[in-house]
Amino acid sequence: MFSKFKMIIIWLIVIFSIMVFCIWQNNSITITESDYINSKIPEEFNNFKIAHISDLHNKEFGENQEYILSKLKSIAPDVIVITGDLIDRRRFNLDKAMTFVEGAVEIAPVFYVSGNHEAWSGKYDEIVKRLKDVGVYILDDDVNKLFIEDDSILIFGVKDPDFLTSSYIEGTDITAMKEQLEKYSRYKGFKILLSHRPELFDLYCESSIDLIFTGHAHGGQFRIPFIGGLVAPDQGLFPKYTSGSYNKDISTMFVSRGLGNSIIPLRIFNRPEIVVVNLKTKTLR
Repeated sequence: MFSKFKMIIIWLIVIFSIMVFCIWQNNSITITESDYINSKIPEEFNNFKIAHISDLHNKEFGENQEYILSKLKSIAPDVIVITGDLIDRRRFNLDKAMTFVEGAVEIAPVFYVSGNHEAWSGKYDEIVKRLKDVGVYILDDDVNKLFIEDDSILIFGVKDPDFLTSSYIEGTDITAMKEQLEKYSRYKGFKILLSHRPELFDLYCESSIDLIFTGHAHGGQFRIPFIGGLVAPDQGLFPKYTSGSYNKDISTMFVSRGLGNSIIPLRIFNRPEIVVVNLKTKTLR
């Protein structure tokens, strides 16, 4: 009898520990900071700090998003970039996302591109209006120039390709994106691109983009130690681009593991993430 009671206690402890671990994994935000060195970066932009947010999926981090906003404030970024899926189309709640955005614009200028959930939500115009009303720069197929004194860098954005489709079954139509990237390839100077899609890295490289920020992969949802992510949309099992930085030719892409969840409501070994990239014009001696 005592042995049976002991086993029940052990199992309750195990179950409780797993629950605590899962709650921590899905709600404790980690900050991943990297230096990006490129001699094309103007001197005035040396140490320029970019905070990267992706895939919030209208998740709440504390009352009035206080937890995530305090994390962002501690970073003290020069700009904040958002690479899509602020909302989740299956449980649309723009107010939760806007509570975060309204706090973010008080910290630094915010630049945004859409994700597949905005594309398929049917409420893109409403989302864009609300974002513009609080001062967010919408970069869906648009470009902005950042100035410090007389120096400048270019920041581009591409609209998510799923505006041309209605579901995953139809695949990804990159026709419009290719045309837009072709235009961007003609620009001179240091170029930053915001896009939701990491799986299109080769396409960005063809357009001679220096620095790319993407999300969408949710870090592979479940990360296997020493192996990586398990599954990602539009990449399938054991996806190539899920977290960290990737290099090819002159291009470097940073992929955010994101913050919220969509179809799969659980992250394992894959805490929500804010990516921070410090621009460096040359190696410091």
